[in-house]
Amino acid sequence: MKFTKMQGLGNDYVYVNCFKETVPNPPEIARFVSDRHFGIGSDGLIMINPSEKADFEMEMYNADGSRGEMCGNGIRCVGKFVYDYGLTDQTEIAVETLAGIKYLHLTVEDGKAVEIRVDMGSPVLDADEVPVVSRNEQVVDEPIVVDGREYRMTAVSMGNPHTVVFVEDVKGLNLEKIGPKFEQHERFPQRVNTEFARVLDRRTVEMRVWERGSGETLACGTGACAVAVACILNELTEDEVTVKLLGGDLKIQWDREKNKVYMTGPAEIVFEGEISI
Repeated sequence: MKFTKMQGLGNDYVYVNCFKETVPNPPEIARFVSDRHFGIGSDGLIMINPSEKADFEMEMYNADGSRGEMCGNGIRCVGKFVYDYGLTDQTEIAVETLAGIKYLHLTVEDGKAVEIRVDMGSPVLDADEVPVVSRNEQVVDEPIVVDGREYRMTAVSMGNPHTVVFVEDVKGLNLEKIGPKFEQHERFPQRVNTEFARVLDRRTVEMRVWERGSGETLACGTGACAVAVACILNELTEDEVTVKLLGGDLKIQWDREKNKVYMTGPAEIVFEGEISI
């Protein structure tokens, strides 16, 4: 199986062009290629498939083999892949995901896609649809007790469930300990991606993320979108912010008139290879 390792702000995946290749057991292959000691090393597996609804389909699996609905960094890499490898010559493309069809705008320099803007769609705030267990219709600055400590959370779905927690110290968090406690908490029936965020000013936020099924990653595009939405809902920032992640920065805008979230950032090819499966 031929593959391409790609990363968006350090959020790395193994990509397979399924116009040419066949992946017989995606969950098993995802677990194998993601292993950083015995496999290729990644946060998961992304298959680029033909689509009857859009230009391409992104079929995504987390490092533990579970199916992922959507990945913001991953879909930017899909945009770069299909353009750089000649699957399209268009700079406006549509990609089918489990979270719906996403629309990408590619900025091209010297024949290569260097920056990708993704229309991430409308944030889902209804508690039942996120989903998060709550007596309220929306979960904004709501208390949650995790591992004996009370936090304040704001729940957002960007096609996959997120909870955003504002903290005083992002860098000093013991994320390996607290992340799984949030992910497996009874209030999240489908588990959850958790973003721990600190507002630096009205236009800048820093965050770390514990991703459902993958653990801490260097970046999470849907998580950055959820953080921006949570900041705006809590009246902490303007409608357009720079979100600083461990792997770099993303520009996020919530156009509340259109109720659309836009994410802009880079994508990079790391290396190509071939493995026996």
